[in-house]
Amino acid sequence: MRLAMGIEYDGSRYHGWQIQEEGVDSVQNQLEQAISKVANHPVSVQCAGRTDTGVHATGQVIHFDSESVRTERNWLLGTNVNLPFDINVTWVKPVSDDFHARFSALDRSYRYVILNRKSRSAIWRDRAVWVHHDLDVERMAEAAKHLVGTHDFSSYRALGCQAKSPVRTVSQLDVTQEKDRIIIEISANAFLHHMVRNIAGVLIAIGKGEQSTDWSREVLEYRDRTLGGVTAPPQGLFLVQVGYPEEYELPENPPF
Repeated sequence: MRLAMGIEYDGSRYHGWQIQEEGVDSVQNQLEQAISKVANHPVSVQCAGRTDTGVHATGQVIHFDSESVRTERNWLLGTNVNLPFDINVTWVKPVSDDFHARFSALDRSYRYVILNRKSRSAIWRDRAVWVHHDLDVERMAEAAKHLVGTHDFSSYRALGCQAKSPVRTVSQLDVTQEKDRIIIEISANAFLHHMVRNIAGVLIAIGKGEQSTDWSREVLEYRDRTLGGVTAPPQGLFLVQVGYPEEYELPENPPF
C-alpha cells in the first residue's frame, strides 16, 4: 500500500530535508525513523521538494510504501508521537501506486518572509529575514512582474545546481506588505536550487533602491549566476503548498 502524508516543520535545527552523513540530522531522517516505528519495518520516504538547511515547510508532501495495516488516524498519531516537537504530520491518505510525491506534482508554492523594521525580533528570528533598511514594496512588486512566465532562470539558480534544464514556468510572483512584514509569494511548475532565495535577494536589492526595477529582467537575461546578486538567507523561506491532479483527492494543507 502507498500512503501520502502532509508534513510541516521548522527547519531551524536541521541540515535540510535530505538524509546526511551519520551524526548530521535532517527532516527526512527523523520522519523515516518515526514512520518505521509505526510500520514495524524500515520505511523510505520520497518528498515533493527537498528544502535546504534552515528552510521551513507548512505544505510538504511525502509518500512511502508499507504493507502494515493501520488506520489513517493511527498512522498520523503514531508518527507524531515519535517525531520531535518541530516536525508534524498534518494528514494521511492512501493513494494509488502511480502516485509520486515529487513526479506527480503539478506545481509548488513558496513564501519568503521579510521583517522590515529598525529593530530585530526575538520571535521571528528563525522565521523571517530581518532587513532594517526601508524597502519599497511597490518597486519590488513591479520588478517581480519581469519574472512571471516561462524563462531560462540560469542567473537565479545556485552555481552547483544539477538540474538538466534551467527553464521553469513561474505562474505567480507577488510582493505584499502586512504591517512590518513583506511577503514574497511565488508559484512555479518546479524550482531550481536556491531559485527562490536568489529571486528574493534581487528583489530586496531593488527594494533598497540599490538597483532599478528593470534589474530583475536584466539579471534574467544575463543567464549568469555570478551577475545575479546576493542569495537571501534561508530562514525566511517556507514551502507552503504542492499541487496535484484532482484524481488523487489529497487534503488541503492548513492555511499559513
